[in-house]
Amino acid sequence: MNDDLISKKELLDLTGISYGQLYRWKRKNLIPEDWFIRKSSYTGQETFFPRLKIIPRIDKILNMKEDLSLDELADVFSPSLGEVHLSAGEILDRNIVTSSALNLYIQVTGHQDHFAFDKMLMIYVLDKLLQSGDISLDEGKLLLGTLEEHLSIFSGKDCELILIRKMGVAAFILLSSGSTICFDQGVKVVTSLFMAQCTEELKLKIGGSEA
Repeated sequence: MNDDLISKKELLDLTGISYGQLYRWKRKNLIPEDWFIRKSSYTGQETFFPRLKIIPRIDKILNMKEDLSLDELADVFSPSLGEVHLSAGEILDRNIVTSSALNLYIQVTGHQDHFAFDKMLMIYVLDKLLQSGDISLDEGKLLLGTLEEHLSIFSGKDCELILIRKMGVAAFILLSSGSTICFDQGVKVVTSLFMAQCTEELKLKIGGSEA
């Protein structure tokens, strides 16, 4: 789905950061190149950013840069899924997800050995939507089927997960971030999640639980 855009001037005014900081973070890969969108305006060419992504990212950088170096922050924000593997017991002991989400994943997939990061990401997304009340357990099974089958297509790239309902029936859609998608009038968009943001949150939870 298309994001609202914010101009570079508005962004700098809103966040209080400098032009130099913004482009230093770009060079360090804390802010992706494709978030810098050049568009024509009445003043000529101007740089815009996807509002729903750039503002939370800058908030995180500002809140975390006292504790982590820019290189460490770049690793947190990297789309890489990392090499970490945890057992079911370790996941629960570290409060990374709830037992209901983990047990549902095991029930649906049969996987109960050590979990790689991509598997934990699926469970984390499931847990977020269960905890928010946006989905039922049966819809959670549908979600897991969607992620298991299609999430690997977007490996290394950001994508958006959208939950829709029509006449009470749920459906999940994965699409490249920034893509345009249109629905008929009978479709209700329940929620959407940026998978890159979920990846960052999960990395922080895993890192924090190791401290």
